[in-house]
Amino acid sequence: MATTLDPIAPVPAALNGSASGPALSKDAMDARSGTGRQNSSSEQPATTLTHASRRVLALGLTGVRLAIGFEFLWAFLDKTFGLGYSTPVGRAWIHGGSPTTGFLSGVNSGPLQGTFHWLAGETAVDWLFMLGLLGVGVALVVGVALRPAAIAGCTILAMMYLASWPFAKFAGGQATHSTNPIVDDHIVSIVALVVIGALASWSIGPISRRWSELSVVKSRSWMR
Repeated sequence: MATTLDPIAPVPAALNGSASGPALSKDAMDARSGTGRQNSSSEQPATTLTHASRRVLALGLTGVRLAIGFEFLWAFLDKTFGLGYSTPVGRAWIHGGSPTTGFLSGVNSGPLQGTFHWLAGETAVDWLFMLGLLGVGVALVVGVALRPAAIAGCTILAMMYLASWPFAKFAGGQATHSTNPIVDDHIVSIVALVVIGALASWSIGPISRRWSELSVVKSRSWMR
């Protein structure tokens, strides 16, 4: 018996994307997708600092830089002229005293005790130590060559940390009066110098700004 096949029914408009009404225009589709992008971007947290926040951080960093710089510079002045704080007048460097003898010869603990005793009072060590104090102090106070100053300052502080050897509770039969076996003021200053060197571009001040604008500094970021 012959049968007739019904023609294939058309696919509903909802399935093939062609609605009975007018299709969305390209502008409408772009507007809709743009709204979605705006909504998704508005949900992301802001990661940039505001001008006021950056200014406050820059001022705080400058305060730390000046404080540590003055600490180095004062140590140089006191040891050079014998201002009577840690160095009496009679032991001043300009009067023939040695800036390193008092500290290094007093090292009485740690594995490098003999090495520090051997270095105490050496002319070359005295000059290197004093030039380091002066250079780091001036650079930090003025705001120039902060990264070289940070490296030199960290080296000086690390040597003083090893000489003080805060790990020991007793030395020579007497208490060392160490309050922390790992972190002391040397470590705190080292961490601060690392931050100052890393954020040298945040340094503010007219001299610091002119230094950063020099062509030789621009081409060599390590001099910043």
